[in-house]
Formats: sequence, C-alpha cells, structure tokens
Amino acid sequence: MAEIIQRDGTWAFDGTTVRITPGLHRSVPLFRQTYGEIAVPLEAVAGIVYEPERKRGRLRMRLREGADPLLQATGGRLPDAADPYRLTVDVDRSGVAEYLAEEIRHALLLDQIPGEPTAAYLLPGPPVPVSVRSSDGIVSFDGVQVRVDWAQTSDRVKRATGPRVLDVGDVVQVEWLPNSGFEDGFLRFVTRETVHSKLPAEKDPYALDLWGNVSRDLLTALVATAVTARLPHPSARAHPEPADEAGEGPGHAHGRRGADRGRWLTASVPPPADHHDVLLRRLRELGELHRDGVLTDEEFARTKALVLRGF
Repeated sequence: MAEIIQRDGTWAFDGTTVRITPGLHRSVPLFRQTYGEIAVPLEAVAGIVYEPERKRGRLRMRLREGADPLLQATGGRLPDAADPYRLTVDVDRSGVAEYLAEEIRHALLLDQIPGEPTAAYLLPGPPVPVSVRSSDGIVSFDGVQVRVDWAQTSDRVKRATGPRVLDVGDVVQVEWLPNSGFEDGFLRFVTRETVHSKLPAEKDPYALDLWGNVSRDLLTALVATAVTARLPHPSARAHPEPADEAGEGPGHAHGRRGADRGRWLTASVPPPADHHDVLLRRLRELGELHRDGVLTDEEFARTKALVLRGF
C-alpha cells in the first residue's frame, strides 16, 4: 500500500485502485468535499507525475480519455483547486509523493494498461439522486429524470413554462461551463428538438444560467456528471451507423442488429446497483445478442466483463 496524506486530501494505491479522499480542511473546495471519495481503477489511469516546486509540489494524475464521466462533463473546465486528480503536497512529503507516483507507473507497466481512449466509462460518477440549488433554480436528477424548478430571480419566460422535466433518454448531450465570478456559466441539457437552439442560457428553458455564488454554482457539475454517465459513451457517437432514407441502417434488420451490437460494445458501464434482476436482465439481453451472432465470442466475453464490473 502506497499512501500520502495531505491537508487537501489522501491518495492511496493498493496495486489495483487509486483511492482519492478529499480533506476536511476548510480550504478544500465545497465541490471536492461534496463529490466525495473517488475509486479510480488502474485501467482508467493514463499516467501520473509529481511536480516539485519551491514551497509545495503537486501530484497530477491523468486519466484515459473517455474513462471518467466527470472529466467528460466538465471538459477540463474545473478550477484547479476543485480538480480531484490534483493534490498539493508539502515539500517535506515530496519523497512520499514521488514514491506513490512511481508505484502507480510501475503497476501501469506491469499490467500493460493501454493509453488509448476507452470504449466505456470506467468510473460511475456521483450517486443518484442528486439535487443542487443554483442561482437560476434547483436542478435534480434521480437516474431517470432531470427536473428543474426555477428560482424567483429566473427569467420570466422560464418561470412561465413551469418546472422543466426531462427523461434522460431525451437528452443527447450535457453542456457545462462554470461560473468564474467574472463571466456567467451555464448547465444546458441538449435534446433532439433543441440541438440547434441558439437561445442564451438566461432565456433557454433547457438551461440554467449560473451567475451567483461561484462555489454553489460549481456543484451543478455533480448533476452534469450524473446525467453524462447515463448517456451513450462518446465512442458511440464518434462512430455512428450509416442510415438509409427511412432512418434505419443499411437494411432494416441489419441496421437494428448493428445498432444493438454498437449499443452493447460502446454503452457506458452501468452504475452500481443492488437489484439483482437488473443484472440478470442485462446478461440475458447480452446472451441473446451473442446467440444471434450480433456479438463475437471475444466481444461477448469483454462486454460481459464490463457489465459485471459495473454492478
């Protein structure tokens, strides 16, 4: 076990998982404390480096592209202090930090962890339900539906529409920009109907305009991440099936089978669940695709392992 304990938090590596726990000091940002502990599987890690400085050093861990819904949702726009994959290290603990980094690098070499993007999320994101009060209203997500209740200070057009409720299946993308204190941010849920909308966030009934308390508004990244974790993985959008005039793939049956195959090969790893029937249903559907010839033996084994790990 390699471990470093600092005021900002604790990083511990047991050979298979890097466990990141935020510190309890008042200097630790509210977002980090609220997001809580993160268990990063070794296969999600692309690299780690310790950067020594005069007074304090910094540990930085880089994840493989597509491994973490938090990084996908925030797009690298989290403030440095709120980034869970950075740890400020006191100069007298630099040796411990270097040792931890070396242990992780050594494990990456031994396990031959690839550096290319992943085909599924390897981290689950924050648990649901999650609810955040922002400057523009309260946004909640229960794993199935997104709900926005507007504040009294919201634009009158938004308040006139009433609470906004969206099924997660209707959301095609989540866009998030933090409130920097100098420039407003936003949290926007893009649907098939609004994908070309050009409304500004303060008037868009599918977006929250973030203009108030910076620390509080930053918590909307929790909802952005939870929803993103349940959307199709970016690799699925990067290689869409060609469609014919009727909207199906080349041939209705072939298009359906191709879509089924793509859904299972590139879908997000399902979030942890206690319901055994959900797991059994997933495995049964996967087995049917294998028997129908949609999945090869190798694809079936790999995807089944992803499903089991997700549960």
